[in-house]
Amino acid sequence: MSETAISTSNQPAPDSGADSGDWPAQWGRQAKLDMQVGRDVPWLLKSQAERYPDTPWLIWEPFSGEGRTWTYSEFRRDVRAFAGGLHTRGIRTGDRVLVHLDNSPEFMISWFACAEIGAVAVSTNTRSVARDMAYFAEHAEVVAAITSPGFAQLVHEAAPRVSLLVITDNDAGEPSQVPDGIGFQRFEDLVSGGLEPPDRPTAPMADLGIQFTSGTTSRPKAVLWTHANVMWGAEMSAAHMRLRAGDVTLVILPLFHTNAQTYSMMPTMWTGGTMVLQPRFSVSRFWEVSLRHQVTWCSMIGFCVKALLAGDLPASHNYRFWAPAARLPEVEEALGLQTFGWWGMTETVTQGIVSSYEFPGPRMSIGRAAPGYEISIRHPDGQPVTPGETGELFIRGTRGVTMFKEYFGNPEATAAAFDADGWFATGDSIITDAEGNLYFGDRLKDMLKVGAENVAASEIETVILASGLAYECAVVGKPHPMLDEVPVAFVIPTPGVSGDIAAQIIAACAADLADFKVPREVFVVDELPRSTLEKISKNELRKRLTST
Repeated sequence: MSETAISTSNQPAPDSGADSGDWPAQWGRQAKLDMQVGRDVPWLLKSQAERYPDTPWLIWEPFSGEGRTWTYSEFRRDVRAFAGGLHTRGIRTGDRVLVHLDNSPEFMISWFACAEIGAVAVSTNTRSVARDMAYFAEHAEVVAAITSPGFAQLVHEAAPRVSLLVITDNDAGEPSQVPDGIGFQRFEDLVSGGLEPPDRPTAPMADLGIQFTSGTTSRPKAVLWTHANVMWGAEMSAAHMRLRAGDVTLVILPLFHTNAQTYSMMPTMWTGGTMVLQPRFSVSRFWEVSLRHQVTWCSMIGFCVKALLAGDLPASHNYRFWAPAARLPEVEEALGLQTFGWWGMTETVTQGIVSSYEFPGPRMSIGRAAPGYEISIRHPDGQPVTPGETGELFIRGTRGVTMFKEYFGNPEATAAAFDADGWFATGDSIITDAEGNLYFGDRLKDMLKVGAENVAASEIETVILASGLAYECAVVGKPHPMLDEVPVAFVIPTPGVSGDIAAQIIAACAADLADFKVPREVFVVDELPRSTLEKISKNELRKRLTST
């Protein structure tokens, strides 16, 4: 495909004496690889524990009970002890460890401990159901799992072949008991064991983490990151937001997602800042916690912004900025802070498009190409868009550094994700204006955006058809005032099926899908609208929703 007129990168050009060659494909790639030499996640934690030993790193704010603060040195001590406990119990470099925990100190200790011994943390969505968990455990070939009492039965049944099951004594701060009949080891015993992991050479290109992301197929893909990926995310996210050592962030988005990991957690550690962690977003607790800890910034989603603006606002606060993915002048005016626009996905590790701190752009803009990435916006025929037009976003970077390493266990999907020139098709449409500002348009892939969750319509459709209740079905997103959209299903019933078809289908989905994937409504129809190629016309179904 030809490169488009809207193809940009903020990467500075090489010095005139450098061998430009196929720059930036060659020079830029080597420069990014060179940036990571001698650096990985354990190196960063060790460096900051030595540099800021008594600075608060993690402040835990549970919804009940007492909170706790870890300094950088205290956190590294606990991470090292837990890593030693894992290693003594047989976990080795390259082993995949399932981390199925809500936001909690235990999640963070587990994640960093896996990095210490070279294991791969497989962080999974805690809203997943048994069908999801069994797939995650099998596909990632996990050998150990770390979870909390509330998820213990689920993980025990979904991953029966793990050699080690570690369980905390609480559910995100709430005291809880492990169900009877489950063999496990106590999280606290590993932390308090006083063991040290073996020395491990710094390994920037070693595998670090897996996150499952919804695609257009019925099963999520396992996005594999290296240590270099996360180090890149830490440094670049900090640079994008102009973070400094005195900054304090409030983390309210789930730690098993990219946003919390490389947009919030890691850039805060990169700068020696402080991270205040809550189990999840809470309107009633947001301002009290923010004011008490003098929080200076927060990454959030539209749902959070809408909920907060609908409530009482404080007379003063310490926030410098919020990052809700698009510039929102009305929020800036209401609260006297700056808002950031940006775009990214699990495969890009950090923001591939980002606002300039100094020139944030017009309302709802998401910025321009971030350093280290090239973007290309194209018409369906592959031709470049011109300013003022809309097209599909393609992005190019360095695999294993600025872009994910691979889809673990799926070489075919990895190969299909990149074209011959290294461009990754995002499936998102981007709107441009005459000045070069970029705006998020829509998802060209058959995806729904339910709050902060990406949901593949095909996954829901697969479950509906597997129930035997529907001969044919189609799932689309219905606009929602807080969550952007929610899934609804149109179904042609299987001949001979009787009773309340809609209720039966919702029940079947509730059994095999996470709650945010379950259709809010099911419409029973005699036929589905078709396009000229006999494909179901989902645009027509969406029009029906907006007309009701």
